[in-house]
Amino acid sequence: MSSTDLQSQSHGAHDDPAGTQEHKHPSDRQYVVIAAILAIITAAEVATYALDWFDDASTTVLVATLFPMMILKFAIVCAYFMHLKYDNPLFRRIFVFGLVLAVAVYCIALTAMNFWTGDTGGG
Repeated sequence: MSSTDLQSQSHGAHDDPAGTQEHKHPSDRQYVVIAAILAIITAAEVATYALDWFDDASTTVLVATLFPMMILKFAIVCAYFMHLKYDNPLFRRIFVFGLVLAVAVYCIALTAMNFWTGDTGGG
């Protein structure tokens, strides 16, 4: 292997110590669309309490309705506003693992407090 081959192989993402390498980012139009989507999801979340549709719904139904919306908003914010969609896939995996772990711990805590059965154990 010649020295020119080694030099051509060594050029990559680490050759930019000043951090001037350009990353792809959403356009201004995409940011507005994303903000509109987040606003619609937020309006749907608020509607679960403001509208009469969920007046007779149990807390379990509310949690089952709100959880997916919360997860979707988290994913959109992480992907676009934190630029995880355009970064190394390892960062995306770390955030997804954190989200899955947080939801699992939350569900375990709710189960430990008898949340799903409605039995609070109080007298």
